[in-house]
Amino acid sequence: MTRCLALTLGDPAGIGPEIALKAWAAREASGLAPFFLIGDPDLLARRAARFGLAVPIEPCAPEGASALFPRALPVVPLPMAAEAEPGRPDPATAPATLASIEAAVRLVQEERAAAVVTNPIAKHVLYAAGFRHPGHTEYLAALAAGPDGAVPRPVMLLWSDLLAVVPVTIHVPLRAVPDLLTADLVVETARIVDRDLRTRFRIARPRLVLAGLNPHAGEAGSIGTEDRDVLEPAVARLRHEGIDIRGPLSADTLFHARARAGYDVALAPTHDQALIPIKTLAFDEGVNVTLGLPFLRTSPDHGTAFDIAAEGIAKADSLIAALRLAGRLTRP
Repeated sequence: MTRCLALTLGDPAGIGPEIALKAWAAREASGLAPFFLIGDPDLLARRAARFGLAVPIEPCAPEGASALFPRALPVVPLPMAAEAEPGRPDPATAPATLASIEAAVRLVQEERAAAVVTNPIAKHVLYAAGFRHPGHTEYLAALAAGPDGAVPRPVMLLWSDLLAVVPVTIHVPLRAVPDLLTADLVVETARIVDRDLRTRFRIARPRLVLAGLNPHAGEAGSIGTEDRDVLEPAVARLRHEGIDIRGPLSADTLFHARARAGYDVALAPTHDQALIPIKTLAFDEGVNVTLGLPFLRTSPDHGTAFDIAAEGIAKADSLIAALRLAGRLTRP
């Protein structure tokens, strides 16, 4: 039996349903592995009709999705409807959004799906319905907790054919970064990146680089001391463990084509140091990959786009890239 990829619904008022339909329509041209969507078949059918997309919808069990995939979008139904008007987020849809995520994780844990691919959610919509997790990734980590209750530490990798980056700190104020950026955090992050590049991406010896926090990586402490006192010792520890990592290196010269040829993944101390270059080079093709989980999770590198969700103009490129990468990484 072929295990398909489990695609979540995302916020039903966003572009998730639309780009899922468009991804299935591009399945052959894009070389996608079979996937099923966990959601409301009626909502998908209504959205296809609204946007003039000739995509047949077929409810099914996960085990039947592979056979259906060539002729219809397989949909594993949720136990509740997902009534939503595109572009009009509503906290009443939160149970369906969360149920889709929970089902995808459960099916992978039960080995009934190969990987989780998530459509975008809107945290503010979920918060209004009582959601208590900081975000999508943290929720997935909580769902992945082991029998002892231990929650794995997720690491965000933004991947494209041109560049792959990891922000060491993520959604925090810039002024908080120096206090959060410890040597232990850098070491733990790099260990997870190195391990998952070996096991999931099958890179025998990953080459990592670490961007400096300050301009010119601090210039030996003359422009801030964090690079000298925190990042350099972290890199030394990692190299002592046998991890191939260089740095801290000046971030302003780390992302041009010749520099990119010398590493597989760049780690950056701050969110924007990592995301600005990849969104400049691969805005439509970037994929969010969550490392550190006991299962593979990929996601398009964009949000719900409520502003265009009613117009039928959303591009499915990033979701297609996320599905293609998940298919590639789970291929035997």
